[in-house]
Amino acid sequence: MQKGKIHSIESFGTVDGPGVRFVVFFQGCPMRCLYCHNPDTWEISQAKYELTADEVLERMTRNLPFYKTGGITATGGEPLMQIDFLTELFTKAKSAGIHTCLDTSGITFRSDAATLAKFNTLLEVCDLVMLDIKHMDASGHKALTSKEDTAPKAFARYLSERGVPMRIRYVLVPGYTDGEDDLKSLGEFLSTLDNIEQVEILPYHELGKTKYEALGIPYPLEGVRVPVGADIDRAKRIIGV
Repeated sequence: MQKGKIHSIESFGTVDGPGVRFVVFFQGCPMRCLYCHNPDTWEISQAKYELTADEVLERMTRNLPFYKTGGITATGGEPLMQIDFLTELFTKAKSAGIHTCLDTSGITFRSDAATLAKFNTLLEVCDLVMLDIKHMDASGHKALTSKEDTAPKAFARYLSERGVPMRIRYVLVPGYTDGEDDLKSLGEFLSTLDNIEQVEILPYHELGKTKYEALGIPYPLEGVRVPVGADIDRAKRIIGV
């Protein structure tokens, strides 16, 4: 029986999909986003828990009526690093009538037949995808995340083609992701997708700074200001949302 490598579980999530959510933070992420506020989820070998899908759902179903307007959300880290376990978890959740939501960057997406087969199976039991778009410029994406932008964009198109409900999340970081040309490119890209329910422009914050200090990692955005409401309004105006 496979076990998922889990960082933590939150029993009262209100910003991780519709309604009140049972949020499972998966351990492991191949990206190194400069604004990441969970650097303690990067290394998959450092998981705090190893749980079966049944063990995860047992924790949720103790208070199942509590989530009647919500459901379960897989986030991280990057849940798609453990796609087989994620699929089993969502399959069992769906069979119990639980709404399933995936919060992901899509960074592991590939178009080869074997990988597509796994993604197709996963999406059969996934009700909603919250897709984190990091940057629209290829070099900017690489500088911000340490990874190429090909997979996330391809994943977004794939979700659109399959008609999977999707919410877009974009973190606004002054000097990094708030350039007018980049925001215009984001708006143009989003206009090509047919399945977007909502676009969230999230302000960069420093809440993870203490984690970097605890891990002995230099904080990469030292001195970068936190956006204010006017910054968010400007970004939305340029993007067209």
